[in-house]
Amino acid sequence: MKSAISLFPILLLLLFTGCDRHELGQAPVPDNYEEQINEWKEYRVGVLKGPTDWLRLDGIYWLDEGENSFGSGDDQDLQFPEGTIPEHAGVALLRDGQVTMKVANGVEITHQGEAVKEMVLFDGENRPRVKHKDLEWFIDSRGDRHGIRLYNKDNPKADAFTGFPFYPLDPSWHLKARFIPSPDHTTISVVNVQGEVIDRESPGKVEFAIDGEKYALDAFEARSGLFLIFADLTNRTETYQGGRYMIIPFPDDDGHTIIDFNKAYNMPCAFNKFTTCQLPPTQNRLDVAIPAGEKRPVEWSGI
Repeated sequence: MKSAISLFPILLLLLFTGCDRHELGQAPVPDNYEEQINEWKEYRVGVLKGPTDWLRLDGIYWLDEGENSFGSGDDQDLQFPEGTIPEHAGVALLRDGQVTMKVANGVEITHQGEAVKEMVLFDGENRPRVKHKDLEWFIDSRGDRHGIRLYNKDNPKADAFTGFPFYPLDPSWHLKARFIPSPDHTTISVVNVQGEVIDRESPGKVEFAIDGEKYALDAFEARSGLFLIFADLTNRTETYQGGRYMIIPFPDDDGHTIIDFNKAYNMPCAFNKFTTCQLPPTQNRLDVAIPAGEKRPVEWSGI
């Protein structure tokens, strides 16, 4: 009798361990899984090559306090791409954190389809967009710095974009995951490619298993799900050295969700040097290779 009682905790442990392994294993994929992934790839290509998306971001022009002339001329404080705008198009006035644009005579710059001669581009909160032909811009801020974030819609390379290199689709990277909530208002320090530290609120972490080994990633909230910033051993040779991003579904009422590494994607600084990507925190650097999702971009200059 004593022997039977002493075995009970062991059997209980084995039961829970077995359930846990089953729970954190590979997740079943739908019958149309390949079709779903292809649709996601098409969606991502469409987003990246949109009129004011990452592939058409042409530069960030930082403002000095006071007047900053802008146009395509060599003598301008902010020199826009040649041939896209008159040599002198106007002045951007930065004063006490507010930016006002004054348009030069004979130059048409529009806001919501209406030509403007002078307008506030940043009042400390609002950032209206303005256009000149194929150019569109607004004020971007990094702490106390303010600059013009310029998009050029005339970009044949972006027009021809069909996607970054990709690992072959592998359903074994479609994994069950468990969400572990953090106390309210938990923050995690995240460093960006400029070396700036930002404290981001994290609702919790997601736990999953690869080949029976448990791993976890701290998560952040996004509009469409949980946002993951992670690194893995493929960053050394095949994927972007800074890491990759992923959006996963919000957990259900039981805390269950899915991590599909086939949807791991490049951060913008992998293919555009005018970005300030946030990098994986130390605890999100996985000591395992994840050969799934997007590979390192080619023919695109990043940071």
